[in-house]
Amino acid sequence: MPETLPNDTPYPKHPIVEKSNSIQQIRYVCAIAAMHSASAIPRVIPITHCGPGCADKQFMNLAFYNGFQGGGYGGGAVVPSTNQSESEVVFGGEDRLRALIESSQKILDADLFVVVTGCISDLVGDDVGAVVKDFRGGDSPVVFAETGGFKGSNFTGHELVIKAIIDQYVGEYDGPRTAGTVNVWSLLPYHNTFWRGDLTEIKRVLEGAGLTVNILFGRESGGLPEWRSIPQAQFNLVLSPWLGLQTAKHLEEKYGQPFLHLPVIPIGAKESSAFLRNVVAFAGIDNRQSEEFIRSEEAKYYGYLEDFADFYSEYWWGLPAKFVVIGDSGYNLALTKFLVNQLGLIPGKQIITENPPEEHREAIRAEYQRIAPDVVTDVEFEEDSYRIHQAIRGTDFGQKPPIIFGTTWERDLAKEMKSAIVEVGFPASYEVVLAKTYLGYRGALTLLEKIYTTAVSASA
Repeated sequence: MPETLPNDTPYPKHPIVEKSNSIQQIRYVCAIAAMHSASAIPRVIPITHCGPGCADKQFMNLAFYNGFQGGGYGGGAVVPSTNQSESEVVFGGEDRLRALIESSQKILDADLFVVVTGCISDLVGDDVGAVVKDFRGGDSPVVFAETGGFKGSNFTGHELVIKAIIDQYVGEYDGPRTAGTVNVWSLLPYHNTFWRGDLTEIKRVLEGAGLTVNILFGRESGGLPEWRSIPQAQFNLVLSPWLGLQTAKHLEEKYGQPFLHLPVIPIGAKESSAFLRNVVAFAGIDNRQSEEFIRSEEAKYYGYLEDFADFYSEYWWGLPAKFVVIGDSGYNLALTKFLVNQLGLIPGKQIITENPPEEHREAIRAEYQRIAPDVVTDVEFEEDSYRIHQAIRGTDFGQKPPIIFGTTWERDLAKEMKSAIVEVGFPASYEVVLAKTYLGYRGALTLLEKIYTTAVSASA
């Protein structure tokens, strides 16, 4: 790697450059992309009340050039849009929205429509709530969430859509709860490239431990009947460093439901077994089934690792000793713990990119101070790819380049550094993803295959 920039000045150390008002190669999208959170629920279709092109851009960014995930039943090209123009800016778009909802209910077969708004309608002041109120009843009711881009990112929009469905559709509840039933709030659909397979694995292991699971999004979700049963669950599980906490606190206030917050998403046997024991203990259910399930899963997992050990100990060309993780906090923290504790790799640089709220950052930093009993590392928060790549260039990784866990934005950097790269987050334009998972017991084996296939190929 060269020691100077093209003009012969040394690479600057961190901080790289002064903050500017622009972000190069963005790693999240705006709040209206929560249309994907709606379409990730079986038989739910979003309606976008926004300018022309907004919905299409969200689809192409999150669902196409990010694992080529596709639109599913109610996403992608299916999504109706008001495509607001200058007329709606001047006169308002309420009539246009009302007409679109009416036609959507006639043409599209959905159990629920979720209206999400863009910048135009939110700035103009359209009374979307008044329009939607007329469509609350019937076989395909309608709810709404105000998700103009200035509200925040798609992480913000996700929780706004969840709250809208809970408050406007699920409604009030003051009945009994079902012991051993859990609502899971975890990965952001579509933004997380592997969310479908990941949520499937989370549900599988929780059910294997004896719990009844409302996974809520994806192929394993029971759709709206499952959402209507949210208040009946014993508790909520927030499985992420911060995303979902706002939802869990709202449910605690609305229904009196307790919640368990586990910031580390489990990858591999060690974290998965600890995860299950934590959840089972919180639920207070008999642990005999969970312990038997853990023994069975660990036996299979470590059996595969025993076979893998021949390669890992004998591979003559050398494997990367250090790693870099660039991505959202959920996968960043999970990967860092797995790579250190399972593979013995050395953390070189960890950069979180989704701009978590300030009130959660100290807790996230603290998790990196206990990666392992004898390993601590720092984490940085940065959204701009130019600054991220300069920080990586300015890091001393020793004699061998690190393996980079990042996104398509890091591919040129990896070529420059002669590093191997594994795409693990948005955007992942060199991955085609159907049901792949990197979580749990099974996903960790897939991750190991990916890491070392990539490493061997890079050394060829």
